[in-house]
Amino acid sequence: MKYIHIRIMELLQEKKISKTRICKDLDFQRGNFNRYCKDEFQRIDANLILKLCEYFDCSIADLLEIREK
Repeated sequence: MKYIHIRIMELLQEKKISKTRICKDLDFQRGNFNRYCKDEFQRIDANLILKLCEYFDCSIADLLEIREK
């Protein structure tokens, strides 16, 4: 079975940014953000994807991957 993975943790590590910092910068609740980090979401918020792409200066293709479970 395939699923969508958001590369948040990888990008945070590459750019040396903490979860606390990005949540504060994007005004996003930490609990909700952690669910995205762990791929524990049912739907992807398009506005969040846009904010993350702008924040990390990346494309959607750099942010999202299709993975096999």
